[in-house]
Amino acid sequence: MTVPTSSARTKVNGQEMYYETHGTEREDRRPLVLLHGGVQTVGLTFGTLLPTLSADRYVIAPELQGHGHTPDTDRPMTIPDLASDVVALLDELGVRQADFIGFSLGGLVALEIAVRHPERVGRLVPAAVAYSQDGFHDEVRAPDFNSPRLPSQADFQEMTDAYAAVAPHPEHFQDFFAKCSAAANAPLHWTAEDLRTLSAPTLLVIGDTDFFHIEHLAEMHRLIPDAQLAVLPGTTHMELMRRKVLLPLLTEFLG
Repeated sequence: MTVPTSSARTKVNGQEMYYETHGTEREDRRPLVLLHGGVQTVGLTFGTLLPTLSADRYVIAPELQGHGHTPDTDRPMTIPDLASDVVALLDELGVRQADFIGFSLGGLVALEIAVRHPERVGRLVPAAVAYSQDGFHDEVRAPDFNSPRLPSQADFQEMTDAYAAVAPHPEHFQDFFAKCSAAANAPLHWTAEDLRTLSAPTLLVIGDTDFFHIEHLAEMHRLIPDAQLAVLPGTTHMELMRRKVLLPLLTEFLG
């Protein structure tokens, strides 16, 4: 994990949103926005990838509502609201367009931004996402904790420890976890037509033992114009962003 070049909090939609930057701003390249997974932090999701991604790019990595350093609020946690927060943060930073990599919950947020604010997105990498709840495997929608697709006890402990280390109110973890679960299980409101209208070059990424049916990602691949699809072998949902084989795919796609 690289040390951030800077970190700060800014007032966004009534909350103090934490974000960190890595690397140096460049006039010849768009910034890269990293959006972490649910119940995770920037470091937990992107620790393996950040040193390479920030070597020649300016990276902006916020922590979403209630995650990591960003305090929770009384507001329900929804994908549209989280996307609005990220767009508002970019407005505060004077960033008109960026490339996006989002994992899981962060991937849903990145997809929402691409659908609702296409002018803000240069290139898009939604990792481990679906566009409807039908994309989930049954053992994920009705959790079967014996399934290899679901986080292990060690994964849950890692998320708990990461939250406790930096959260303003670590004693609220169970309430926070419940809000994240509700957001992840809420109906996803995109249509096939929404995906057909995406204009950003898109790389879809999934593990072969992920939360979602590979066939569902193949459908997204067909719907999104000129999309690319990468299925990582021997990879669960929680392992996806730690696979070093992902780095050459990302660096080539992002250019």
